Amino acid sequence: MDILAKYDSLAERREIMLQAGDNPFGLRMEKVLSPTDALVNGKRTLLVGTNNYLGLTFDPDCIAAGIKALQEQGTGTTGSRIANGSYALHEELEEALGRYLKRDHTIVWPTGYQANLGVIAGLAGPGDTILLDADSHSSIYDGCRLSGATLIRFRHNDPEDLDKRLARLRRQKEAGSPDAQGAVLVIVEGIYSMLGDIAPLEAFVEVKDRHGAFLLVDEAHSLGVMGETGRGVAEAQGVEAQVDFIAGTFSKSLGAIGGFGASNHPHFERLRYCSRPYMFTASASPASIATVTAAVKRIEEEPGLIRKLWQNAEALHGGLSEKGFEIASPVSPVVAVRLPDEKTAVAFWNALLQAGIYVNLAVPPGTPNNICLMRCSVSAAHTLEQIERVVQTFVDVREALKAGAAAGN
Repeated sequence: MDILAKYDSLAERREIMLQAGDNPFGLRMEKVLSPTDALVNGKRTLLVGTNNYLGLTFDPDCIAAGIKALQEQGTGTTGSRIANGSYALHEELEEALGRYLKRDHTIVWPTGYQANLGVIAGLAGPGDTILLDADSHSSIYDGCRLSGATLIRFRHNDPEDLDKRLARLRRQKEAGSPDAQGAVLVIVEGIYSMLGDIAPLEAFVEVKDRHGAFLLVDEAHSLGVMGETGRGVAEAQGVEAQVDFIAGTFSKSLGAIGGFGASNHPHFERLRYCSRPYMFTASASPASIATVTAAVKRIEEEPGLIRKLWQNAEALHGGLSEKGFEIASPVSPVVAVRLPDEKTAVAFWNALLQAGIYVNLAVPPGTPNNICLMRCSVSAAHTLEQIERVVQTFVDVREALKAGAAAGN
């Protein structure tokens, strides 16, 4: 048997998608022109699916910091921080993040994916139990698998279901079950990347405190987005002090690449020599680290970026809702439009792209409950005119597909 034969059904599904037009999962951007525009297939295209929430990828201060670091300290570190040592830039970023996040300890990883692997597998291990929101990102699931801890899923954004499962686990512990004697870690996200829905952290904090569990919140899509200063959903809901650990990425609001974990736990620094994804990978390049440090400073100094982001999010969510589209969740910078099936979704995505609008095609298994979505992510860099164009293009595509279906019948 061929070793890649296991993927035959996925390959066939991909071929069907390609017959409908462009490759939604391998799109080539010939040139990115700004946070909101790129050349795609030779056409200027409006970007509404890049997670560039604050539009900082072309920020002059971030670019200047990256160029300076590149010129002065070279292209890469060529090894892990355990083997090759830390650059001063790594430690400066961790200090800047710690001040911004109001956390005593902050550790940086080369990617957001590795941050989740490293934090989760560093915190939990064999003998421990992880209770995980069922809709969590794949990197979180992979971190749980790497940890070797017992994994229990609970219903998405459902504090009552978490409470029931923690209560059952506590009864098992009191009964002396050897599988329930370790530490208990609850993991949720701040904003969920596919639907854009927000975790009820206040309720989760109350539940985890009652049962003596620890809470890790992945603020990947909420850092720089939620809260008065952009520290995330924990800040927005007033529970930062009750959240034990946070993780996040630099590839969304901060416009670069990398990730972090942060905590006030007195022993959090142990992850530097107990977390395999930290110990056994080359550290982030000087240029990348420098741009992130500049981006953190920019967020601190210009809270108006967050307000502009939410104005645009409300405009897109409200505009599409008024035109009769079904949005998957209340207002957030992720605006996910439900479509009836994969065939319709692929056709809709291609028609949007042909009209000069790029969004994310989101289909199973990457979506909750096997739904199909046109996933939009709003940026503070978008203008209201661009938002209006997106809404009108959605309407035009819907009408064109309806007309085409009617003609086909």
